[in-house]
Amino acid sequence: MFAERGFAATKLEDVAREAGISKGTLYLYYATKEDLFRAVVQQKLLPNLERLEAAAAAHTGSIVSLFRQLADPVADLMERDIAVIPKLILSEAGNFPEIAKFYAEEVVGRGKRLFDRILQRGIESGEFRAGNASDLLPIFFGPVLMLLLWRHSIGRHSGEKFDSRTVLHTHIDMFLRGVAADGAA
Repeated sequence: MFAERGFAATKLEDVAREAGISKGTLYLYYATKEDLFRAVVQQKLLPNLERLEAAAAAHTGSIVSLFRQLADPVADLMERDIAVIPKLILSEAGNFPEIAKFYAEEVVGRGKRLFDRILQRGIESGEFRAGNASDLLPIFFGPVLMLLLWRHSIGRHSGEKFDSRTVLHTHIDMFLRGVAADGAA
């Protein structure tokens, strides 16, 4: 319902009705709509991030191959309804700063730390040129975020469709060429 209506327009009584439970039962588990939203993120989004973290930690090959390995799970996630959450956060952050803060800490912060660790490994291995990994975060995630925003806003009303997997692989290829150490293939 958050995806369909947005955060502000989603009412807990409507969620309870859709779930086939009483509003009182819903309140036994979630005192506020913010609590319900946090639970959605924790149950539906964070396990995906945990899988990416585990895959990165277990990876023993090149960092270039790690980026390519992570592309398909991320593309799959981008095609699911849960991928509307970044758009929801961006559109509702001004009115609901607490959910924006929660998302910034729990999702964006974790994703940034993962990205920083991966890039730092690439720098240390000599695959990537030296630099500050954090400075590359907006360069990498900007196009990914744009694709998500397109899919969950204008793209719903446009004949223009993008294949997340193809776009993501193309973006990763371009990004990797940009951060490659001098002389790297």
